[in-house]
Amino acid sequence: MNSDTLLAFLGTATILTMAPGLDTAMVLRTAAVEGARHGAAAALGIGIGCLCWGSAAAFGVGTLFAAFPILFVTLKWVGAAYLGWLGVNLLLAPRRAFSMAGAAAPQAPTLAQAAGRGFTTNILNPKVGLFYLTLLPQFVPEGAGAGDSAFTLALAHVGLATSWFVLLAVATGLIRPALQRPQVMAGLDRVTGMVLILLGFHLSLASGALA
Repeated sequence: MNSDTLLAFLGTATILTMAPGLDTAMVLRTAAVEGARHGAAAALGIGIGCLCWGSAAAFGVGTLFAAFPILFVTLKWVGAAYLGWLGVNLLLAPRRAFSMAGAAAPQAPTLAQAAGRGFTTNILNPKVGLFYLTLLPQFVPEGAGAGDSAFTLALAHVGLATSWFVLLAVATGLIRPALQRPQVMAGLDRVTGMVLILLGFHLSLASGALA
């Protein structure tokens, strides 16, 4: 693969990665509520999810989805239901504080839990798979080694996306004190909840087959 192809791919992938979406909302909310380290952990989980999707796209999951459309439809509805569940919880029970004093205070989420949320949100979003399935073939030469070339591009995007989301987490962490006000925090949770519900609804309307 020549450098011009790689640069063209990275330029396209950068624009698409920086466009606001579900992963962005997850990182921003996690960093605002739980801190930059937890936001970075969520970014790492998202990166692992992207790696899974990219690997699958590079080595033929598109053929599997085309042969068994029910797999894509099932994943679509599971992902939409998961987003809706997260959104409803945030709307019905928004946080008003980062911690509660006293023995009954809920245990703070761990970094592993934050990473798990990022991974689960990403891996249950088939639009990430569609991103790889539609973008990679445009930059991969036909013939022997196409799978390896596609995997190389997927790795490049994983590194790019993870770096971008970690940067967002750190930037959000810097303004976190201003977000600690109860009204701001509750409003952030409600807005995030509405975004997740809308994204889940949009996902449920997505095409159930791969062209």
